[in-house]
Amino acid sequence: MKKLGFGLMRLPLRDADDPTSICFEELEEMADGFLADGFTYFDTAYMYHNGASEKAVRKVLTERHERSEYTVASKLPTMLLKSKEDVPRIFSEQLERTGSGYFDYYLLHALDKNNYETALRLNCFDFVADLKRKGLVKKVGFSFHDSAEMLDKILTEHPEMEFVQLQINYLDWEDANVQSRLCYETARRHGKPVIVMEPVKGGRLAEVPAEIEAMYRSAHPDWSVASWAIRFAASLPGVFMVLSGMSNLRQMQDNTSFMKDFVPLTADEIRMTERAAAVLRGNVSIPCTACRYCTEGCPKHIAIPEYFSLYNKSKESKNGTKEYKDLIARGYGKASDCIGCRKCEKSCPQHLPITAYLKKVVGLFEGEK
Repeated sequence: MKKLGFGLMRLPLRDADDPTSICFEELEEMADGFLADGFTYFDTAYMYHNGASEKAVRKVLTERHERSEYTVASKLPTMLLKSKEDVPRIFSEQLERTGSGYFDYYLLHALDKNNYETALRLNCFDFVADLKRKGLVKKVGFSFHDSAEMLDKILTEHPEMEFVQLQINYLDWEDANVQSRLCYETARRHGKPVIVMEPVKGGRLAEVPAEIEAMYRSAHPDWSVASWAIRFAASLPGVFMVLSGMSNLRQMQDNTSFMKDFVPLTADEIRMTERAAAVLRGNVSIPCTACRYCTEGCPKHIAIPEYFSLYNKSKESKNGTKEYKDLIARGYGKASDCIGCRKCEKSCPQHLPITAYLKKVVGLFEGEK
């Protein structure tokens, strides 16, 4: 199986304000091209695009291609589970949404200390093991957002897990909060294959300062900036899949062009990504990946990822106020509308102090200090 997976969490939209308004004409062209180039892995989840991502699997894959042509991964949303009854109910809903009959890979979604405790309390590990015995899933694992110490605990207590999905990219590799390298090394020590998520850090590693782009272009004029990030992750031993949340046909074609016959980065090229990371660490103000988990249930409908992106860009260009006002005009709450409930922070896989960052947005765009 080729190492590039199609992440179905940043799909092309007809309406930027409606995550369910997927542009199926473009997505079908993307999926068909992906399959035609020999790639088969599609990654979705219960909460992506407010549930529309799993439905897109049915429309784009199940109803148009033989089941043997593609591989589907989905996830049990541990962060949404309240009772034991939720677990089989949600799984049945996922099978219905996708129409896939079974999942090739099924994950406990976004395990951290709190979600792990939920999974234990609701017997989720036993549940997915039973699904495998019944043939409803082929392989079981989990995605993870916490410390290497916590990952070691989970893998020690549940050696039956067959793979781990980790956030790995060259910017987070040595980050003390994300602990990409330490988590990767922990998974390797336990002998678990690794799936990489956020290799381009929500697009942050596709749009880099001019000095980094110039460095990359000098080495390989024909490589896209984003390709360096995906190549970095795919070059790691033990990584069998790198997910890319592709939002348009151009992104898909770029990714498949260099992953069809993938060649790992050389030692010199890896050193270039290390230099790029050092520059970026000095420039990134708010390390948001725009996964949008934080917007679910926000009582003030605040466009948190969009505001953080504008803040990062405006620290350099000083011209994001109009875009900020445009978002508010489209019906989003202002950053200053935040009531400090911290629902967003409980959902954030990056464990960001979102309410504190929103105050920075207020200071930059609303004139308050």
